[in-house]
Amino acid sequence: MAAEDDSYPWDQGSILSRDLLSAISAQLCYENLNTSCVRIPYSTGPRLILYTVFGFGTVLAVCGNLLVMTSILHFRQLHSPANFLVASLACADFLVGLTVMPFSTVRSVEGCWYFGEIYCKLHTCFDMSFSTSSIFHLSFISVDRYIAVSDPLTYPTRFTLSVSGKCILFSWLLPIIYCFSLLYSGANEAGLEDLVSALTCVGGCQLAVNQNWVFINFVIFLIPTLVMITVYSKIFLIAKQQAQKIEKMSDRTANAAESYKDRVAKRERKAAKTLGIAVAAFLLSWLPYFTDSIIDAFLGFITPTHVYEILVWIGYYNSAMNPLIYAFFYPWFRKAIRMIVTGQILTENSSTTNLFPA
Repeated sequence: MAAEDDSYPWDQGSILSRDLLSAISAQLCYENLNTSCVRIPYSTGPRLILYTVFGFGTVLAVCGNLLVMTSILHFRQLHSPANFLVASLACADFLVGLTVMPFSTVRSVEGCWYFGEIYCKLHTCFDMSFSTSSIFHLSFISVDRYIAVSDPLTYPTRFTLSVSGKCILFSWLLPIIYCFSLLYSGANEAGLEDLVSALTCVGGCQLAVNQNWVFINFVIFLIPTLVMITVYSKIFLIAKQQAQKIEKMSDRTANAAESYKDRVAKRERKAAKTLGIAVAAFLLSWLPYFTDSIIDAFLGFITPTHVYEILVWIGYYNSAMNPLIYAFFYPWFRKAIRMIVTGQILTENSSTTNLFPA
C-alpha cells in the first residue's frame, strides 16, 4: 500500500542536520533549493541492479495482467461470473503496475520524489486503493470457489452475473472512497502536525499516519484475510471428502448423473486450488508489510528505510505473480497468450475459439 513511500515518517536523512549530511557526502534532491530534501545515493552497480529488478516487476505486472484481462474479455468461452471477477482483479494489479510501481521505482532507487506534490498524494491514493481492492476481490473469489466446490450443480444459479457485478462494484468503490477520503481529509495526520511540518521538504513524498488509522488499515487487511483462510480451509476439507468419495465409487456402479457431478466437482476443485495459491501468494506478499506497519507505528517508527523498502516491494511484486500462476496451472491461458502474442485474436471469429483441451 501507500505506506511504502508515505507512512514511513521521515525521509532518508531528513532527521539529520544539513551540516552532518554534508559531512557524509549526502546530496540534495534539488541542488539549488535550500528547502530540498537530502538523499544518499546508491553507487552505479546497485542502482542498475535495483532498476533492473524493479523494472522487471513493473513490466511483468503491466503486461501479464493485460494478457489476463484480454484473454477473459475477448474469448467468449471465458465469459463467466467467476472469470469476470478474476479479470477485475487483474485490472487492479495492472493499475498498480501502471500508476504506482514505475514512480516508486525512481523513489526507491534515487531516494527522492521528482513527480510533484499533486501526484505524490494521487500516487499514495492509487497505491492504497488498488491494493485494498485486490484483497476484496480475492475475498469474493474465495467465497465463489466455496460455493462452486460445495455445491457444483446449483452453483451457476447462485453465483450469477448480477452477483459477480455487485462484488466487483463493492471491491472498487469501497477502497477508493475510503482511501481518497482518508488522505484528502487529512484525518491521518491528526495529532502529528509538528512531525508533518518538520518533514516537509521539496523532493519528498512522505505521509504521516497516526496510530489510529494504521490500526484501522491493518483491520481492513485482517478481516478479509481471516475470511479467505476460513473459506479455503473449508474448501480443501470438502475437496478431500469428495476425492475420497470418488475413490470408493466404482465406475461401473456410478450412474450418469453422479459421474457428471464428479467431473464438475473435480474441475471446480482444480480452479479452487489454483486461486487458493493466488490467495496464499497475496497473503505472503503483504502480511510482512502490514505486520511491520502496525508494529512500527506503536514503537516510534524504528524500521530502517532499506528494510521498509524491501517489504513494500515484496508486496508490489504480488501484482506480477497472478499471471504467472495462471500460466503455470491453466492450459487455456497459455493457449490464449499464444493467440494474443501472435496476433491470431485479430482474425475473424477468433473469440469463439475453443481454449479447453478435448
